[in-house]
Amino acid sequence: MSGSSSSGSGLAANYEGPIKGKNQFRGVLFKYGPKPIQVAFKTGDYNQQVIFIGGLTDGFLATEYLEPLAIALDNEKWSLVQLLMSSSYSGYGTSSLQQDAMEIDQLISYLINKENSDGVVLLGHSTGSQAPVSDREYKATLPETAAMIDLSSTMIKEGRGSELMPKEADPSSPITAYRYNSLCAYMGDDDMFSSDLSDDQLRMRLGHMANTPCQVIFSMNDEYVPEYVDKKALVDRLCKAMGGAEKVEIEYGNHSLSNRVHEAVQAIIAFVKREGPKGWDDPWS
Repeated sequence: MSGSSSSGSGLAANYEGPIKGKNQFRGVLFKYGPKPIQVAFKTGDYNQQVIFIGGLTDGFLATEYLEPLAIALDNEKWSLVQLLMSSSYSGYGTSSLQQDAMEIDQLISYLINKENSDGVVLLGHSTGSQAPVSDREYKATLPETAAMIDLSSTMIKEGRGSELMPKEADPSSPITAYRYNSLCAYMGDDDMFSSDLSDDQLRMRLGHMANTPCQVIFSMNDEYVPEYVDKKALVDRLCKAMGGAEKVEIEYGNHSLSNRVHEAVQAIIAFVKREGPKGWDDPWS
């Protein structure tokens, strides 16, 4: 990979943009950590990056808005980075939020130390947002969930949290008792966006974001949000718990926003242009 910026005359003259065709991205595939799965793909050669973090079962090219987003970011001199980590594809069942956070941190460190990054924006989709959709409330609509939560709790109490659940717990992926409980049980580690959590509980789980510029894009017709949930009230409560995060409601938008691609890209680009880092200020200090 060239060490020069895409603003350099030689590279700029030959640069054809981040998209070659439908589902065809131009860029650089690179390793950011020691595990075989720790691979990322970057479009453009800029010093600021938007890192896309997919949800359960996601990997590369997870949503339809990534193509127009890569083009829009390129116009603003930002790169789009898609990463694979231990929880990608069917790996989520044997991973954890803590593992995700550690591997995302490794990617950011790589970008700083190897790519001279001036700053990143994290863009999460679904569970990758660590997202305003409750896995617990969706799972609660399935008939097998209650019994499986009981089984996972028993296994954890017996010190078998790292052992796999029966296949009916999650037919799409092997899943440990710990991760199943984390996703499906009340106040599990993954339970951050449920509508039945109190304001104090939401603040306890999300309040650490108060010093970081945040935007919550909520699909108002999300098929994974149960009908009984008041979506407008929920997104208001989530933004409040995050210390006043920006709210974007996308009317009729489905879970992946495949039917509202233009609105999704508009909202993301507006946030990046307005709130994108101008260097490495530490939001946690």
